[in-house]
Amino acid sequence: MRDIDRFKGVIPPTTTPFTQEGALDLGTFRKQIRFMVNAGVHGVCVGGSTGEGHTLDSDELRATWEAAAEELNGRLPLVAGVIINSTRQAVERCSIARQAGAVALQVTPPYYVFKPSEDALVDHFRTIAQESGLPVIIYNVVPWCYLSPALLGRIMREVPQVIGVKQSNGDLKLLADLLAGLPDGKLVLTAVDALLYPSFALGAHGTIAANPAAVPAMVVALWNAVQRGDHATGLALHGKLLRLWNAIFCDDLPACVKYVQSLQGVPLSHPRAPMRLPDEARRRRIDEAFAALELAAAA
Repeated sequence: MRDIDRFKGVIPPTTTPFTQEGALDLGTFRKQIRFMVNAGVHGVCVGGSTGEGHTLDSDELRATWEAAAEELNGRLPLVAGVIINSTRQAVERCSIARQAGAVALQVTPPYYVFKPSEDALVDHFRTIAQESGLPVIIYNVVPWCYLSPALLGRIMREVPQVIGVKQSNGDLKLLADLLAGLPDGKLVLTAVDALLYPSFALGAHGTIAANPAAVPAMVVALWNAVQRGDHATGLALHGKLLRLWNAIFCDDLPACVKYVQSLQGVPLSHPRAPMRLPDEARRRRIDEAFAALELAAAA
């Protein structure tokens, strides 16, 4: 297996469990890792946006990365999510991730309101890759610092350690353009949650996204169906996953993902304030969509 093949397939981003007071709940976090491993996933990503990574300080990130590495024990790759605004801060956190046991990085462009130039962004990711010594996946999600397919291709060609991109825009054409112009030996992972099936059918190499975090077994079933060419099953699973996505998609998405996980045996935990758990109306909507998944049949 090529090293890059380790990062293909379904790599759900973990949520970060908090107590009502906002402290880390590492016991529940470890149970979540075991839940994902038992679902047949191909890796996990810790510290991304579904994990409220922008709210975590360096010590909290270290604690979650170390706990995940211990639970995985080398069986699956640990991808560390880094959401930060400066090259210096990114290098610091990426160093912590490597020490904690991560084998790759998922890094956003700077996410605050000032967009660097294209040359500056190339240098940003070059420095992160060189200083960390780890493979880097660009998390292309920041609206005011969105990277075009052409710029992503340039970064991947000029910085060999950047192995791919996680494409998060809902426009499937952008995903298709990325795949069409992808340099040899690089990856495109989809985070187009509503369109995982067509993303896989187009040739996306896997996914890191919220729906896989919510129902990892169902998304693994979808991935496996497309890989074996069973598009009838893939389309049927797509319809059920789309209904769930429409039920959980909102500004409090990580909290909704936690609620869906709780329906599968992961203890329900709080998001970090000011985010709140879903209200009764949204819970009813999620319950109805979840019941329609028929998870036992999908697994």
